[in-house]
Amino acid sequence: MDYVFGYTVAHDVSERKWQLQKNGGQFLLGKTMDTFCPIGPVIVTKDEISDPCNLTLKTKVNGVVKQNSSTQQMVHRTPALIAFVSKFFTLLPGDIILTGTPPGVGCFRNPPEYLKDGDVVECEIEGIGSIINTVRKSSQI
Repeated sequence: MDYVFGYTVAHDVSERKWQLQKNGGQFLLGKTMDTFCPIGPVIVTKDEISDPCNLTLKTKVNGVVKQNSSTQQMVHRTPALIAFVSKFFTLLPGDIILTGTPPGVGCFRNPPEYLKDGDVVECEIEGIGSIINTVRKSSQI
C-alpha cells in the first residue's frame, strides 16, 4: 500500500430525510451538505499503525456508546477499495476515502434514533484518536 499516506477519523454525517425520502431516491445528496464530513484532528502515518485491519471503532452520542466495532468487520479492505474506486475516477495525492461505518447506525435501530440539535457526537478509532462535534440544526434544510 505504497499509495496510502495515513489514516484519520471522519464523522460521515447523513441527513436521512434527504437520503431516504426526498430527492427521488438519490442517496448522495443526504451526505454532501456543508459541515457533513468533519475530519481529523490528526493524520497518523501508515508506519504508526501496525495493523489497520484490527482497530477498535466507536461512536458515542452524548457520552453513550452507539457503535462499537472493529476494522476487522469492515466489508472491504483498503487495497480493494482503492482498486475499485480508481476504476471510476482518478485518485490524486491528498484524496481521502471513507471506508464506511460499523453496525449501530441510528436510523436502523429499533426504534430509530436521529441526531438532534445540541447532541455531541464523538467518533474514535483506536491508535488514531477522536473527533468530537456538536450537532447544529441548519436553517437551510
